[in-house]
Amino acid sequence: MATKLRLLPYKEYKGVEKIYSVIFYYLPVFGGMYRRRVELCLEQCKGGESILEIGFGSGLTFLNLNEKYRQIFGLDLTCDVNVVKGVFAARNIHPDLRNGNVLSMPYADNQFDTVLLISILEHLKPDELAQAFQEIKRVLKPCGQVVYGVPVERSFMVFMFRLLGYDIREHHFSTEIEIREAAEKVFTKQSVHAMKAFPSFFGNVYEIGLFTRAG
Repeated sequence: MATKLRLLPYKEYKGVEKIYSVIFYYLPVFGGMYRRRVELCLEQCKGGESILEIGFGSGLTFLNLNEKYRQIFGLDLTCDVNVVKGVFAARNIHPDLRNGNVLSMPYADNQFDTVLLISILEHLKPDELAQAFQEIKRVLKPCGQVVYGVPVERSFMVFMFRLLGYDIREHHFSTEIEIREAAEKVFTKQSVHAMKAFPSFFGNVYEIGLFTRAG
């Protein structure tokens, strides 16, 4: 069964600097594509004791992840972790949230069943990818999984972001190909598949990777 992203009412999300960006998930057409890329990532998450989401922002995935994992952990560069915690504590969801960087994470070795990164790795420079994946490997349990989603560099995707007032060239430094190749050097590839644009003749706009750590 296809995963449906469960969202709170828009105005209930708090704690991130650019809270207006949450509205993208509620828009006609654009909102469907934004939600679907998250849903495709969530479908790869197998469930278990614990998941770490890197770059969780306002916690858009937490309602879904709470159904699959006993404990949600989150790492984010800039969000107000106490505010985000409060939003979900009111719904009896208690994620362990911290500020920090994927390149040096404040977690023990072999801690998580899953590490999830949605639209995060493209913000790293190519020479930082190897360090990021080694750090992800460190915190994953043996046979644990890393699930990531990244935009595909196509003119249509660039155009879509420009319509929303966002120049991706100022923020995206690594392509989906560079990210995939870096992951393959550290992990075992299970699957890589793409999400097509709507209409589909615009081609692929998002790539979802599923990799595992060796046992």
